Amino acid sequence: MFTSGDQVVLPPYGVGIISGTMTRAVSGTEYKYYQVDFPNGTSRAYVPINAPHEAGLRAALSNEEIQAVIERYNNGRVNLPKQWAARHRKVTEILTSGDPYQIATLAGELRRWDFERGLPDLDRQAYRRALKLLAGEISAVMNTSPEEAEILMGVDDTSNLN
Repeated sequence: MFTSGDQVVLPPYGVGIISGTMTRAVSGTEYKYYQVDFPNGTSRAYVPINAPHEAGLRAALSNEEIQAVIERYNNGRVNLPKQWAARHRKVTEILTSGDPYQIATLAGELRRWDFERGLPDLDRQAYRRALKLLAGEISAVMNTSPEEAEILMGVDDTSNLN
């Protein structure tokens, strides 16, 4: 159960703040929703109170969890298929899951691939997306910039990932 002011993550939108609850009528039935506001000030989402996890809503990482995610980024391994289509499905599944541990593991694996042999375009885009998701959540929780979050994670210069 979330309360007003809680930092939450709603994939694929990122980190938001629970600003309250509201009731809406749908087909004559009243339902309660969390109102999630996102930092840019123009986005808002409504998530059913009775099924927040089905929508992917979860609490933002704690400081201790951030360290575990960084550890996964630096040392985690995931077995990705060599065939492009199967790999693309797996990567998309991980990125849309919203699970920061899986995303960090994926980003670490793609970083290793980049060092070993370079990344094809779609894998490079997936790596950038994973870094953006992780840095966005870490920076929101630690009240810092995404660039500082990437430095904390030990991300190498990503300018060659253009």
